[in-house]
Amino acid sequence: MQALMPWIIFVVTGAIMVVAANKLAEYGDVIAVRTGLGGMLVGTILLAGSTSLPEIMTSVTSFRLGAPELAAGNFFGSNMVNMALLAIVDMINYQVPVLRTQAINQTLTAALAALLIVVATLFLLADLNIMVGWIGLGSLVLILFYFAGLWLLRRESAADRMMGVPQPKPGPEFPSLRRGLIGFAIAAGVILLVVPPMVQATNDIAEMTGLGQSFAGIALLGIVTSLPELLSALAAIRIGATELAVGNLFGSNAFNMFAVGLVDFLYVGGSFLDSISNEFALVNIIGLLMVLMAMLANLSRIERRVLFLELDALAILIVYLLGMYLIYMRGIGI
Repeated sequence: MQALMPWIIFVVTGAIMVVAANKLAEYGDVIAVRTGLGGMLVGTILLAGSTSLPEIMTSVTSFRLGAPELAAGNFFGSNMVNMALLAIVDMINYQVPVLRTQAINQTLTAALAALLIVVATLFLLADLNIMVGWIGLGSLVLILFYFAGLWLLRRESAADRMMGVPQPKPGPEFPSLRRGLIGFAIAAGVILLVVPPMVQATNDIAEMTGLGQSFAGIALLGIVTSLPELLSALAAIRIGATELAVGNLFGSNAFNMFAVGLVDFLYVGGSFLDSISNEFALVNIIGLLMVLMAMLANLSRIERRVLFLELDALAILIVYLLGMYLIYMRGIGI
């Protein structure tokens, strides 16, 4: 029974996150409509940041356990998972392919995510060990680029409103902004509470199975901490907020790289990027490849489909599976 306990905790905390993720999407749409900010901005900033809270909490807990590479595997592995989730969402919503409709409005968000992944990979491989106080230079550059990207996205959203792009109008029974903000905060708080025991369970599973902390972060935590993104995206599509769903998935990749820089403020062992293995560059490159494939699918106007399967989405999923196999065969984190 003692050997099963980490798995039980892992499954239970993951299930709680699933419920909270549905509420995040529901109340995120309320905030998007009531504030008039639109799905692109709210999905990219608010929803993406909140559904990425598990990754941040995971890193804090990992540092406390003395396992920084568990946090790194989670951040970089989540980028791969998010793009695989985008492909899954596209296949599930095959009547109106996500990669051919609202997603084109998210190309700028995808480009920001790709840029941040490249910057993180560059500093990961460079081994500069340049510090500003106790923070690595790479972390500060990631934070600077992220906020510059948000400024650009805000300008783009404002331009859409000035050009008369229609904004959804709430009906008489639509929840108030106050209810949306309170509900969103409660759902985010629940996610924050369940992450620490989930990370501890993952660390215990890594020790019992011999997978290694890094690979456990990529394979287990990368998937489970991305469940909020999947459930939020599906919930957003169910209520007709397709742009919110896609902005969440692309925005989560950008936020993950911002979070890599942010958690460096909490890491006391030097520069976070310089303290982890250069082998994580391979994980980042696979994630970058998947982001670029999704961007190409967004920009293409020609639908490529076999039966109900979108070929671009299928290709992204295949790259994810082959990438995970390559990571395992290379023994990264094992």
